[in-house]
Amino acid sequence: MAAFAVVAEARSFTRAAARLNVSPSALSQTIGKLEKRIGLRLLARTTRSVALTEAGERLFNVVQPRVGEIEAALTALKSLRDRPSGTLRITTSEHPALTILEPALARLMPLYPDISVEISIDYGLTDIVADRFDAGIRLGEHLTQDMIAVPISPALRMAVVGAPGYFARHPRPMIPEDLHAHRCVNIRFPRHGNLAQWEFEKDGRAVNVRVNAVLVNNSMQLGLAAALDGIGLVWTGADIVRPHIENGALVQVLEDWCPSFAGYHLYYPSRAQPSSALAVLVEALRYRSDT
Repeated sequence: MAAFAVVAEARSFTRAAARLNVSPSALSQTIGKLEKRIGLRLLARTTRSVALTEAGERLFNVVQPRVGEIEAALTALKSLRDRPSGTLRITTSEHPALTILEPALARLMPLYPDISVEISIDYGLTDIVADRFDAGIRLGEHLTQDMIAVPISPALRMAVVGAPGYFARHPRPMIPEDLHAHRCVNIRFPRHGNLAQWEFEKDGRAVNVRVNAVLVNNSMQLGLAAALDGIGLVWTGADIVRPHIENGALVQVLEDWCPSFAGYHLYYPSRAQPSSALAVLVEALRYRSDT
């Protein structure tokens, strides 16, 4: 599978063989055995080029990210022979930094005293290669295909909440469009300067609402505090507000309009071999649904 992924990426047996340090004929035999095992043609070969068949394209889309994960896991195992060290620079937004990254570092760093970490909080889609970050944390739907992405959280949901005192003065919204009549606390994305559109979906119908923002900020924690104080409604991560809903400090509305979506992933360039320090962090953060 790894050999197939290299050929599919290089679109050439010669270049792929050089990368794998094998002969083109040996590599061709390896791919031939794979095609015989599957019973489908994966590569269309000509004297000048190699192209993926439809079956090959589908297999490559599945195999390529997993090959990267396997390589990262092997690197993590090799790191057991050495003491991981060095500085890791990570870009992330505030929510995963507080709820996922910091708790993992609290467990990890006492075990590896030679690792230091620099965290940059940024709501923009940072180019980790250009800005020289070792890795980033973002939602799965925002990742580019040339990155190795490791899931570090389950699926997430958003929630619209307000304080009981707020709803004593205002009726509860029943559909997303009702939010136009409400006072809302919104977040502005720093890099692009855009105010967040509140996104909803129900029965296959997607609705994006530009709310009437009486308070704008760039911090989920500040938005939460404003909601608790009854300033207005806030649209934020459901896991952030769950304790406040359970203790009655906040009331959730439009719950049936807030479906789940892909959770957070730690990602790094597929061309880069992760350092021993990054490999250790990857394994510490990796989300396993059976745990």
